[in-house]
Amino acid sequence: MKRNFIHQILLLVSVCSISLSARAQYLWNNDTAYKAGAAGSGRLWGLLFGDFYVKAHSDSLNRGGNNQYTGIPKNRNAFAFRRIYLGYDYNLSKKFSAEILLAAEDNFPAFNPPNSTAASGDALINNKETFFIKYANIRWKNVWKGTDLIVGEQPTPAFPLISERLWNYRSIERTIADIRRTNSYDLGVGLQGKFDPATGNFGYDLLVANGTSDKPAANSFKWFYGDIYAYFMDKKLVIDLYADYQRLNWQPGWHHDRQMTKGYIAYTTPGLTVGVEGFVNTIRKDTKATRIAGGADTINTAAQGISLYVHGDIIPNTLRFFVRYDWYNPNHQLDNGTYSGYAGIASPNGYNTPGYHLTYNPGTGTPTAATATTDITAKERFITVGLDFTPMKGVHFMPNIWYNHYASQLATGAMADYDLVYRMTFYFVFGR
Repeated sequence: MKRNFIHQILLLVSVCSISLSARAQYLWNNDTAYKAGAAGSGRLWGLLFGDFYVKAHSDSLNRGGNNQYTGIPKNRNAFAFRRIYLGYDYNLSKKFSAEILLAAEDNFPAFNPPNSTAASGDALINNKETFFIKYANIRWKNVWKGTDLIVGEQPTPAFPLISERLWNYRSIERTIADIRRTNSYDLGVGLQGKFDPATGNFGYDLLVANGTSDKPAANSFKWFYGDIYAYFMDKKLVIDLYADYQRLNWQPGWHHDRQMTKGYIAYTTPGLTVGVEGFVNTIRKDTKATRIAGGADTINTAAQGISLYVHGDIIPNTLRFFVRYDWYNPNHQLDNGTYSGYAGIASPNGYNTPGYHLTYNPGTGTPTAATATTDITAKERFITVGLDFTPMKGVHFMPNIWYNHYASQLATGAMADYDLVYRMTFYFVFGR
């Protein structure tokens, strides 16, 4: 009798444990519970994309230091990851949620030694990729009606929440502002809200942050981001206006700062999206210009860019197409009648960054050094076109062409040339 009683107690404990375990698992990774805001619910998610690429042609001056193919020699081919994400979103309660996102992303220029001055990305000194913390924040929902307060490392208002989402093909290429290294995430305090909470047609996104993404702050200057948007025609038409400001250096004789203004408009339906995004970014006292008559001046960098794209269905839910064209001028205030040459001083985020020429070990083909080219004036024209085959939700195979053309604005006229890459891009998403 006593033994049966003990067996019953053990059985009851086991059943309760299994039940609690199932409940924990349900809350841990249940999208329905998470979206409903159930306390203790969460979802694990991730994505990855990369390519098999063939570099069909290389710019002879290795310009375009902000793309992943600068300096890669003609006829090089390889498999390469460009992004791997692993994230977890968690509801602490109806009012508070948290998210953390680990990311591993490509070095650019690709194959660039991590310890060289040209390196940018996430490769370790041994050339292996590693994860870094991209998002880590807590959200206070409806801190006042229609507005959330976010504290921590978070997406900036620059493009991740609207223009990148509607472009829909980050797996093919960054948005034009992202290519020029405007921060996509930063550490600070933000407000995301709607002027009309009931319908959500008009809203805003504000952020004050360090301006250094995931890196420790290098000074006391803050980056101020602001974005307002409006949806019309049953949310088919979106208009978005963005601006930011950051001091870079502030000392007698050198007031150095940046200010960007960006506009975006798109018409989007489930079967077709057309979008246009353009910006002007002025970086004060950022270019050293050598006078023809002798001496030098410190002039402003004034970058401009515009991006136009269309993507849509060929066979709904199975096959789509995308086409995009970008035009970029790193500085539209050059004066070749007064100046004979230009050199960037300290411009951030790629707006005045030269290309890089890589030298290779002749025996192994491994890059051994990176030397900056001198032409920071080259206008760029970027084109991509491709197909998106989706055999099941979250799985994409995308044959595409990646093309970037360079044309110098120097009076001496460095030759026009281009990079051309043929790619088979793969993109997989899970958990969201």
